[in-house]
Amino acid sequence: MQSGTRLKIGISACFMHADPARPLFTGKTLQYVEQSIAHWVMSTGALAVMIPSPTGATQRGDVTLDHYAQWLDGLVLHGGADVSPLSYGEQPLQEKWGGDKIRDEYEIDLVNAFERHGKPVFGVCRGLQLLNVAYGGTLYQDIETQIPGALRHRDAGTYDQNFHSVRLVEGSRLAALYPGAERVTVNSIHHQAIKDVAAEFEVEALSPVDGMVEAIRRRDRNKPYLAAVQWHPEFHLPHLSGPQAIDDAALLQDFLDAAQRARLLNS
Repeated sequence: MQSGTRLKIGISACFMHADPARPLFTGKTLQYVEQSIAHWVMSTGALAVMIPSPTGATQRGDVTLDHYAQWLDGLVLHGGADVSPLSYGEQPLQEKWGGDKIRDEYEIDLVNAFERHGKPVFGVCRGLQLLNVAYGGTLYQDIETQIPGALRHRDAGTYDQNFHSVRLVEGSRLAALYPGAERVTVNSIHHQAIKDVAAEFEVEALSPVDGMVEAIRRRDRNKPYLAAVQWHPEFHLPHLSGPQAIDDAALLQDFLDAAQRARLLNS
């Protein structure tokens, strides 16, 4: 496949903010992507492109997020730091849950840019939470604190090998991607979760134990594609996850199909 025919998928950047005490890149802001998410996007031949924030103390030139949204075929928002409670009108319950408001603002601007250009957006873990907040929803800052008795959705010891089942909502697009499967097994690496679902979205999967939202999708199919999952599909490797984890190929292909349609509409 020639590079010109391959889909170009943008991945939002993680931020490691300037720290004068850091021995490497002292005092410098780093922007990066985790390797697995790039490899997941590339697994069917798409090109993965990290989208750096064009703003900051060292900003130069006239590049904007709209330039990236116009050039790329789709956007993946991936995991990382907590979404700041300030981004949905709350104060942090504890200082350690303050999140990264700078990244929130960058990613919300990024979502808005792709929306303006009619390009699809897919969210992973933090990406699901960010999309919900971007469209007016709210979050639980810490599941175990705010919902006593809830399922343990993050285990630092097992990390990406912490699994639980999710129930697919009957009649949803996600359920259609996995015909005959009422429940599937996913990894779970989050301590925040959706509290109030933004009006723009419908719920496509739930944790059957505590009702936590596990997947969302835009209600209006006539608008650009927006969908997200709370788990990490990029970590579902057969040699690590075993046969119990959901096969995420259909999930990725659904997003890439939307990217292909957007490319045709914009050509």
